[in-house]
Order: sequence, then structure tokens, then C-alpha cells
Amino acid sequence: MTVDYQRLTRDRIPEALAMMRRFYTEERLELHEDRARPGLEELIAGADRGGWWFIVADGKVAGYFVLTVSFSLEFGGRFALLDEFFVLAESRGGGIGTQSLERVRDEAARMGVTAIRLEVDRSNTRLQVFYARSGFVAHDRDLMSKWLSKDRG
Repeated sequence: MTVDYQRLTRDRIPEALAMMRRFYTEERLELHEDRARPGLEELIAGADRGGWWFIVADGKVAGYFVLTVSFSLEFGGRFALLDEFFVLAESRGGGIGTQSLERVRDEAARMGVTAIRLEVDRSNTRLQVFYARSGFVAHDRDLMSKWLSKDRG
């Protein structure tokens, strides 16, 4: 199987949003396209912020990942956030996810970051094991958020 990675372009935003809908539905998350679309446009416009990559297996889109740049003193400066990582259910089990995590690592290294961070639901033990096999370590902390605008959340 041949796996390739394609950066998001403006003309593929509708395809990206369709992939996000599948991911968010599976993860029981609420997708706000009115927030996602400007975020996608910003990723396209500013490679210094990170990027979106379609995962393409044997010529067909099999998933995607989004890697963004963040900053933390704990990590000694810039680190990457694996903001979203999704492999279609029908494409799982053949090594695409593992191979794509290697690409995530390569892209993060090109960004010059010190670490990659991600979040996974506590109840999703399948994904926890998957990420741990690739060297990710769980921390005994919870991620918390506060929206700065009343129309968020």
C-alpha cells in the first residue's frame, strides 16, 4: 500500500470540512463550521502556524491530521499540538495510522519543535494504547479551556 500526504489547499476546504464532520460524529463532538472554516483558512495562509494534511492511501483519502505550533516553558519553547488525527474506520488496521504518526513526527521535526502533544478521551483506551505504542506518554493532568467570547463554547 502506498500512503501519501497532501497539504490542504483552499479549493479542498469543503472536503476537509466533510472529513471533520465524520471525525466529530465518531468522537461525539460538536463541529462548528463557522469556527472551523476560518481556522482552516488561517492554516493555509500561515505555514508557521502548522498545517492540515490529507492521508491518502492508494490514491484515496483515508484520513487527515492537523499539526499546530504552540509555546510552553515546560517544553522549552515551541511544541507541536496534534490537534486532530483521524483515519477512516474502513482504512484502519493496515498500518496507515502508525505510518501517519511517523509523518506527524517528521513534520513536527521540520517545524523545529521540541515535542508533540495531543489529547485523547479518557474513555478511549484503544487510542490511548495506539498513541502509547508510538511513544506518547499520558500525564496525570486534565486539559481545561475558557472561551474569551460569549458566543463560544
